[in-house]
Parts: sequence; structure tokens; C-alpha cells
Amino acid sequence: MANRNRNFASLIEGPLVTGDTIARAGITPWAFNNATEHNMANRPLSPHLQIWKWGPHMTVSILHRITGSGMALVGLGVLLWWLGAAASGPDAYETFHGHASSWYGMALLIGLTWAFFNHMSSGLRHFVLDMGAGYEIETNRNFSVVSIISGIVLTAAFWAFILLR
Repeated sequence: MANRNRNFASLIEGPLVTGDTIARAGITPWAFNNATEHNMANRPLSPHLQIWKWGPHMTVSILHRITGSGMALVGLGVLLWWLGAAASGPDAYETFHGHASSWYGMALLIGLTWAFFNHMSSGLRHFVLDMGAGYEIETNRNFSVVSIISGIVLTAAFWAFILLR
């Protein structure tokens, strides 16, 4: 049996191993598992976050996921509350307006606006990357910083327009 395991281990390191190859070699399934586990243990590990140098592209990627989830969960709740209040009449809408115009309502709405503009800016960055452009390290880093800053600037401009008109 040890000879069969040795033969099979050499098959794994060679060309593609199929079920026919295993059957022709007369190898039992447990020999396949033992040889595979042996080879898996000798493989190098993937790089961990402790190895990577943190960069703005990582921040943009994580913020893109967080803002998308935040808009889907929190933004949908606010939208449904607003639509329900508008459809229910003036008293219900007045309740919604009271909460939305309070300090915590404004903070929530400004946060949702930032999430929208940040997600949009990051989405445009990903669109450019999907076209095959912007993969140079310095270009990618600069585009990531511009993406973060543009989300903040667009949010400030939007709320300045809303509050100052």
C-alpha cells in the first residue's frame, strides 16, 4: 500500500489527475485523500493582512462595501418610511418630517448622502479599472484618494445647495 501512495503522490505533482487516472493506477480513495492532504500541507500560505501595506485602494474597497450595505439597509428603511408617511396623510408626514429635521435625522440623511456619493465615486473608479485603465500603482493610489475626497466634496456641495437655497 505504501508503494501505491508513493506512485499516486507523483501523479498529483504531474499532469491533471482524473478519475480514470486514479482507477488505472488501482489507487483507493483514502490514498488519494492522504496524498492530497500531504501536498496541501506543503503549499505556501496566502499573504495575510499583516504582510500587506495598507493603502487608499484598500480603504476605498472596504468603504464601497460598507456604503453599499448601509444604503441598502438604512437607506431603504428611510425611503420606505418617507413613502409610507407621504401616502398616509399629513399627520404621518409631519411625524416623519419632525424626525428627519431633528439633529439625529439630519445626521442620518447627511450620512446617507455621503454613502451615496462615496459609493458612486468608488463605482466610477471600478468602472475605469474594469476598462483596463488605472492599474499603475501611483495612478491607482491617486484615483483612490480622489474617490474618497470627491465623496466628501459632493456631499458638502449637495447639502450646501439644499440648506442655502
